[in-house]
This record gives sequence, C-alpha cells and structure tokens, in this order.
Amino acid sequence: MAHAYTPGLRVAERVTVRKNRVLPLPGKTLVKVGDRVEAETIVARTDMPGKVFSVNVAGRLSIPPGDVNKYMLKKEGEVVEKNGIIAESKSFVSWLKATCFSPIDGSIESISSITGQVLLREPPKPLEVPAYIGGKVVDVMEGEGVVVESVATFIQGIFGVGGETVGSLEIAVKSPDEPLTPNSISKEHRGRILVGGSQVRRDALEKAVKVGVKGIVVGGIFDEDLKELLGYDLGVAITGSEKIGLTLVVTEGFSGIDMAQKTFELLRGNAGAKTSINGATQIRAGVLRPEVIIPLGGEAGTEGVPEPEKAGVEGGMKPGDTVRIIREPYFGTIGKVKGLPVQPQAIETETRVRVVEVRFPDDSIVVIPRANVEVIQL
Repeated sequence: MAHAYTPGLRVAERVTVRKNRVLPLPGKTLVKVGDRVEAETIVARTDMPGKVFSVNVAGRLSIPPGDVNKYMLKKEGEVVEKNGIIAESKSFVSWLKATCFSPIDGSIESISSITGQVLLREPPKPLEVPAYIGGKVVDVMEGEGVVVESVATFIQGIFGVGGETVGSLEIAVKSPDEPLTPNSISKEHRGRILVGGSQVRRDALEKAVKVGVKGIVVGGIFDEDLKELLGYDLGVAITGSEKIGLTLVVTEGFSGIDMAQKTFELLRGNAGAKTSINGATQIRAGVLRPEVIIPLGGEAGTEGVPEPEKAGVEGGMKPGDTVRIIREPYFGTIGKVKGLPVQPQAIETETRVRVVEVRFPDDSIVVIPRANVEVIQL
C-alpha cells in the first residue's frame, strides 16, 4: 500500500473557492448568475418569525376559557402595542373591571377557547446573508441562496472561535516565531484582521477586543487563556457562535507554536488585502475547519485553478509529506512521514490499526494511528 488517505490541512496560494450562501428559511435572492459581488454584498434576504409569548387571559380575567373571545378587544391577526389592552372584563362598577395587557409589540397569533391562552408574536426580523467573499455568483437557488466563487489564497487553521468576519489584513509581528502581545496592538488596528506569530495570550486578546480588532490569525493559544476568555470549557462541540468580540483562527495548535513559515509568508504577501475569516470548527472530528480566504481579484476565470480539496493532493499521504498530529499526547506537533507500514499494528488500547511513522524535528520517530494525523498541504 504505497499511499494512504488522510484528511488534510490546506494552505494554498491560489485555489478556486466556492461558498454556498444559503438562507435558513425560504426568502428572496438578490443577485443573479454572473454578478460580481464584494464580501459585504447582501445576496439573499428573508424574515425570521418573531418570538411567541403566551398570555393566560382566562386566568387574568377570572373567566372560563370558553368565554375568552367575548372579552377580547383584539382579534387574531390584529396588531397590538406593548402595554396596550388586549382583553377586558365587563362590569358596571369600574373598580371591578379586570384588564389584560400585551407584554410586547406585535400581533395576535391565536386565541384558544379551550385553554384560555392567547399567543402573541413579535414582528418578524429581517435576516440578510452577505456574500462573505468577493467574487462572482456562479449559481442561484431561487428563494434559497447562491454560490459565490473566487480565486483566492486559502488557509485552513486547526482551531478557531467566532463566526464570519471581513477586514483588511494587517501583519502585527515581524516573524512567525514572534508572539502577538498587547504592545503589538494599537487603536489604528480597529476594524482590521491581525496576523500574529507563535502565540497570543489573554491580555493581548482583551486589548484587541477593546481596540475593535475584527479578527486574529496566530500560530498558537494556551487552552487556559481560551477558557478564561470564553468563561467556560469548550469540550467537544462545534465552535463559531461565540460572542467574544472578535474571530480567532489558530493555525498550528495549543500552547506557543510558531506559525508555519509558508503560512506566514502567504499572509505577509497579502498584507492590506480584504480578507474573510471564519473560526467555526468541528472539534476532533475534523469535519469543519477555521479558514482564512483572501480573494485575489482580477477578471481571470477559474479554469485550471484547483479547488482547495484537490490542491496538492496526489495519491494521498506518502513518505516525505508534512503532517500534524491531531490527538494527544503529541497534539499540534508537526513532523514528516517516514514510513507507512502496510500491516495493521497493535496500539496502547490493544486495537490493531494502520499506523504511520512520523519523524519530528528533533529526529525522534513515533508510530501513530493514521487517523491521528492530517497532511499539511502546502
């Protein structure tokens, strides 16, 4: 078995990137095939249903549920105002009257003569989907969304937090082994995406949030800093929805790890370019990776430009390939494939699996299950 398939962490100078920009509910697409869009261009729009509130009208008016409709001042579908009267009991003595008020601005969703409950719904909230990357619209799913295509520099990270954001790329350090510190960050970086080197600590992250930095791309982060920043331990989950004030993409792993030279050079070569990043990560499973996308612009087509999934992949993993360990005890360590034994071997759990021999920079060699490594496709 000369080659072996393994997931790859992709770092490519020029690839074709396609992004599906899809609405969560049916709505309206705002662009057509062939249109050129910027990252901020709204390509689809829909209305999200407002939150529903239940009001026990029968209980508040002390009436039988079946009589609720008799005392309603508003009917199904009618607009209501917050603190406006929606139902009132009838009495010749004013102080014996009971009233029921709306807790929201919205409308009457339904009136139940069985439970005596009235459902109110807040107004719908518009939801807009931006293109996320600059490029060309190559497909439109009417009422659902679009596909945007761009030739771009594409870099995958190993871990991230925070969702999609777009900003100008700023190199904040001089080399891939230099940490991103509070002194590296200034008020001029507001709205930018900063590139660090080996690591970023909590104090630098907090300053970046305070300054208004949109995102940080860095080699490593210490897990205790991440836990303190989030206020909880991530565990096994999908990241990307965290509200920490910025998006973080870690390219190498946990602790202080120099950013790969190739990655740093690609980022430095695109300093000042409009860049899209997303920290969303499927932890452990490797299904979803954080990403950095830098559209290269121009009118050139994508013919002959490989997609990220195909860039640098020829026959799978093979001796000499650069790989990263994605499980403990060597998590985040980078090495080169020395050998790919054909026969399955027993590991600590006594399970027999296919393994890979990896040589680390200090010339030590370890034998690791192939599922515990990923190829870094440079």
